[in-house]
Amino acid sequence: MTSAREFVEALGSGALAIEVVGRLGAMPSVTLPPGASLRGGSLGFGAKGLRLTSNNTVQDITITTAPHEVAIYNDTAVTDLGTLALANVTTTGQVYLAADNQVRAGRIEADGVHVTAADTRGRFHRPTGFGVEALQGAFTLWNRQPDPAVRLTARLERISAGSASEPVHGGGVFVGGHGDTAGKADGGTVDVELLTTGDVFSNGGIAPGTPDLISGGVFVISGANVAEVRNLGTTTTYGQNDMVLDNWGAVTAWKAHGAVTSWGPSGIGFVNFGEISTLSIEAPVETFGLGARGFNVYDGSLGEAVFESITTHGDGSVGVQVSREVPRLTIRGDLRTEGGTGESLVKGVLLPLSAIALSIKPGGRIGTASVGGDVRTEGACVPAMELEGSLDEISVGGTVTAAGERSDVVRAGPELAAALAGLTIEGR
Repeated sequence: MTSAREFVEALGSGALAIEVVGRLGAMPSVTLPPGASLRGGSLGFGAKGLRLTSNNTVQDITITTAPHEVAIYNDTAVTDLGTLALANVTTTGQVYLAADNQVRAGRIEADGVHVTAADTRGRFHRPTGFGVEALQGAFTLWNRQPDPAVRLTARLERISAGSASEPVHGGGVFVGGHGDTAGKADGGTVDVELLTTGDVFSNGGIAPGTPDLISGGVFVISGANVAEVRNLGTTTTYGQNDMVLDNWGAVTAWKAHGAVTSWGPSGIGFVNFGEISTLSIEAPVETFGLGARGFNVYDGSLGEAVFESITTHGDGSVGVQVSREVPRLTIRGDLRTEGGTGESLVKGVLLPLSAIALSIKPGGRIGTASVGGDVRTEGACVPAMELEGSLDEISVGGTVTAAGERSDVVRAGPELAAALAGLTIEGR
């Protein structure tokens, strides 16, 4: 096809294999019929872009529309999506694939999808849980059916979004099923064999001080069951309440190979509210905003967590905070915070927090903690450790230091003295 008119005529004539040469602009929104494939070239739309039906393949193509529109989406009047395959696809505008209305089954295979720009802040539908709503992502796969018999399957590889100069607005990569208002899975699911991401840059654009809205750079939502997540590139968020990596779902193994960085207030490097067997962050976690914490476990379960290092810079920016059980926590390098006391978002409520390096809240427990480098805080009246829950054993290769004025190094009950024996502690 070399013109928009030829493209539309080909679809009307029943063509099932379409190749685009060059760029076709001023396109009306078009629907690929069942079994049709599309490849090559570039399509420019003024409103909604390409709608898929069932057993469609789209590859080696660029699709452009306004950032607030959907560039690729699916027809929800079909009952079975069959297999929708995307390969080497670049879009301006959201990729939104959903089980909704009549859709009750389907498989998504995506390999090499990059969303250059998108803005999902105006989307009405948002998952709810843990006191907040979550913005959709530039790439969104979502089973919205309340019936637990409705199941999607997927394999999603090399999904990326935005750039350092132009992050997407809203979330980055979003994969989820149906959840209740408490954030727990209670309906249709999406089973993902593998989710790998490249570089993801997102800015939710949430108004400062908002307590009940968040976004995520890479977000696994309740109702998603993921065998493996691998963040191959860097993941960076810039805005208020922008989590970098966030889990409400069930993940067997999550590994990040690239840096995990938050620049905005109340962002978190990695936060878990769901179920994770093993978590491994092989690059630094670093946050810069007010109340932007490094690693949190507030709900769900996590078997083992391994980090390269965790550093926070803002007031109220706790390094590690857990209020559930974590059997094993390893930080190979340093665990450091620079801030004092400031406001941070916790389960939909803005609360004053001190930038404690290691905080175990009542009801929380760490079995074995190991830090290869230093545990250090810089802020005034900020302890290096505050242990209100349980800690069975801890080892620190460097020193434990609270460098700020009027700062206790460790706040802990006498029952934790045995766990702290043998640490090198300065200024206790």
